[in-house]
Amino acid sequence: MGGTDPSRDLRAGLVRELLAGGALADPRWRAAFEEVPRHLFVPYFYLGVVGGYERLWGEDPDPLRRERWLTEAYADAPLATRLRDGELVSSSSQPSLMARMLEYLGVRDGHTILEIGAGTGYNAALLAHRLGDENVTTVDLDPEITDTARNHLAAAGYHPAVVTGDGARGCPSRAPFDRIMATCALPNVPPAWLAQCRPDALVLAPLATGLIALRVLDAEHAAGSFLATPAYFVPLRGGGSAPPARGDGLPRRLPRNDDFRFLLALTAGRLDPVDALDVWRDAGEPGRERFGVSVRGARQWAWLDDPDGPYNWPLDPTG
Repeated sequence: MGGTDPSRDLRAGLVRELLAGGALADPRWRAAFEEVPRHLFVPYFYLGVVGGYERLWGEDPDPLRRERWLTEAYADAPLATRLRDGELVSSSSQPSLMARMLEYLGVRDGHTILEIGAGTGYNAALLAHRLGDENVTTVDLDPEITDTARNHLAAAGYHPAVVTGDGARGCPSRAPFDRIMATCALPNVPPAWLAQCRPDALVLAPLATGLIALRVLDAEHAAGSFLATPAYFVPLRGGGSAPPARGDGLPRRLPRNDDFRFLLALTAGRLDPVDALDVWRDAGEPGRERFGVSVRGARQWAWLDDPDGPYNWPLDPTG
């Protein structure tokens, strides 16, 4: 890792890896990943090992472990950054997934964006690099997380608005927004978000191990389809949170196919697993991209192929 700043070489290597995987076609996002120092946002993190976690940190007295920390910080992998009672409550997402999500937003200069789930602040820094500090707001329920994210951002030279609050309620004081991007898994679409969007805004959020891209018509109407990309995120905590969708512990006779498991998660126990298997096979074993979500006033539902077709399942807006 030659040069005076080994992190720059590692960032360049990460960008090459993302480019080889088909991400970062937009040179402005490529510049963001090249210039935002991810290691400043993950001064320590946990790697899974047999029987628990191994902690790596940038102030380790062992130079070899410090070098390993820096190298792992620029791996194309998610990093667990905060554990509570053995449960993961915050992480830095896999960079290739972040890149795909950021590019899919289709932002333009001057767009304002609300990020739900501040995490380490790294994603907010990428957004601020592209759009400017004044156009980026990131919200998280946990004041420890927002304080830490704010400090990380300042250390890297970025100063977007970092707000402590219930992400399900959005951030009305900073609205309206052209884009809302969630980096935490949702059980449904929080109604408050649509009211804080400009017409034709885009909401991009993880839901049921997929990424839903909703185009907003007005404060009560939105619709869109899932991307083909799988997405696994820490659940949203707050007024819109709900228990994780059921679908684990399947009987052995049911397939472990990821697309089938997505259908089970999307229907959240409203569809018997055996019936779900019949639906999935009869429909030609559809992938995520054939599913979508619609919101019409107080009603919101998931669907297969057609919002008004025979295969649809309610999403409870109250969580």
